[in-house]
Amino acid sequence: MFDNLVYNTYNISVKNSSTQNKQYQKPSLKMYLKKFKGPIFAYILVSIIYTIIGVFNTILAAEGIVKITEHLYVQAVYTFVLLIVLSLIERLMWWLTHFIYNKYANKMMASLNIDLAKQAFKLTSSTYESHDTGTFVQRIVNDPQQVVDNLATIIDEIAEVLSVLIIALYITFLNVWVGIALTVVSLIAMFLEYKRMKARKKNRQILKREEDKITSLTTEIVRSEKDIKSLGLENRLNTVSEQNYTRCSKARYRHDMTNANYSSIRGVVIYIGVLLTLTFGILLMDKGLLTLSTFIIIYSNRYSIFDLVLGISYLGNSFVDIKVANKRMFSLFDEKNFVTEKFGNKKVDNVVGKIEFKNVGFAFKDYDISKQDENITNEYTVFKKLSFTIKPHSTVAFVGRSGSGKSTIINLISKMYEADSGQVLIDDINIKKFDKPSLRNAISLVNQFPYIFDMTIKENLILAKEDATDDEIIEALKKASLYDFVLTLPKGINTKVGEMGIKLSGGQKQRLAIARALLRNSSIVIFDESTSSLDNFAQEEIKQTINELKGKSTIIIVAHRLSTIKDADVIFFLEEGKIVDQGSFDELFARNETFKTMFLTENI
Repeated sequence: MFDNLVYNTYNISVKNSSTQNKQYQKPSLKMYLKKFKGPIFAYILVSIIYTIIGVFNTILAAEGIVKITEHLYVQAVYTFVLLIVLSLIERLMWWLTHFIYNKYANKMMASLNIDLAKQAFKLTSSTYESHDTGTFVQRIVNDPQQVVDNLATIIDEIAEVLSVLIIALYITFLNVWVGIALTVVSLIAMFLEYKRMKARKKNRQILKREEDKITSLTTEIVRSEKDIKSLGLENRLNTVSEQNYTRCSKARYRHDMTNANYSSIRGVVIYIGVLLTLTFGILLMDKGLLTLSTFIIIYSNRYSIFDLVLGISYLGNSFVDIKVANKRMFSLFDEKNFVTEKFGNKKVDNVVGKIEFKNVGFAFKDYDISKQDENITNEYTVFKKLSFTIKPHSTVAFVGRSGSGKSTIINLISKMYEADSGQVLIDDINIKKFDKPSLRNAISLVNQFPYIFDMTIKENLILAKEDATDDEIIEALKKASLYDFVLTLPKGINTKVGEMGIKLSGGQKQRLAIARALLRNSSIVIFDESTSSLDNFAQEEIKQTINELKGKSTIIIVAHRLSTIKDADVIFFLEEGKIVDQGSFDELFARNETFKTMFLTENI
């Protein structure tokens, strides 16, 4: 289901990106309430009718009791018949509220989920790297459900509170002194409720942050279970999990016990108030200031004050939950903490493939997500003033030790990262000026650990080219040295590969990702450690495929295995974010001792 959402959202976002750039309005909860104002109005109307009937039923029941005490039995029968009819109508209204909610609440929630997912696609890679997975999962999936569920609760509880207020007024009409007593107890209970809601908001925010961490940790454990087992990390991960779950448990305990403590005190106040009210009523009846029938009505509704305060309590909970969830959801649209990709309006149909860096500066930024407002706490500079040029249709490679900046260059070229200073140019055009479709269609990127969706092989490939024919798919699979394997599968290209391609080996995932990139036929093709999981035979086949692309596309290779880049036209050798040497393989091998040592060490 999520993969379909990814696929559909990707296509929509690419096709409509120019329109979205022209007109953009930051979303708010108000927009969604307006979008579903018809069903919401209908829900409110039915809830009001349901409430009014409930109030009438309470009053009719009281009137029936009065008539029985006055020996007006025929009139009492008529009253109770009317009560039965209204009760049936009340049940019908109850059913209608659930019908409206079940039909439209899910639509509203899905609308929020999809829009938040679309926004997530717009965020930069740096933004994702600066936040936990749970930060996004909770905001996109769980928080919208919190909002929608609590909106319905608010409407229900407002109707319930109004109902109880009318009953309280009715009791006050019967006896003003009892009404005053109920009012005093209500005010005390409401003050306690105000204090509870204030504490709950703070505890709720802390709890949600701990739940984000739990979601992230659980996701990582599920995705890396084989590595965890193979490295014998079960005990260590159990310790980490225990620490995280303990913190979350403490946050939940503090959250729940604060509620329980205030609720207990509130309950005692209400219980004492009810006892005092009943005692007061008996004294009034003893002095002839209160009739028996009125006392029976008051006694029958003695817990109306409890219902009133409880209703206000539920309202407070719902408002707090909505406020917290609303802030979290739409924080994804906050450019300060969740930076989005920026594109221009320049449409370029035929990218040649020239790439140039002019004094490019870039630094990684760390965020403190343990606080309510994420703030940058540290920066790690990768480049200060990096400059180089890649000729169109050439094959170049970036090599160097880990951390020298190779993958960062790739991410800057593909605009996964945004340069802090300087310019990244494609065909002498600053990539900031490209519109999204032009830039994305110009570049195909094969990562070291490509993501394979829970789809068939064919469906994974047509993500790159929606209208690809079976012949084109087969040709791409052949070039990626995967076709012979596909022939062994029962359903061929229509075989499902499982979540994250779990049914494929690491090498097969990389070959499928390479086939996906080849199918796009882009002007610039980037291989970021994309042969790291291949054996020597498969690696040679992929090298031949890359050689076939020479002269047709600009090919960029990032590799630790220097034997894979012998045929590159130019090799850029990096150290600590600087290009310290460049040339052909033979030139670097002859004059650069570090490069020569790296190659010889690899091939000993």
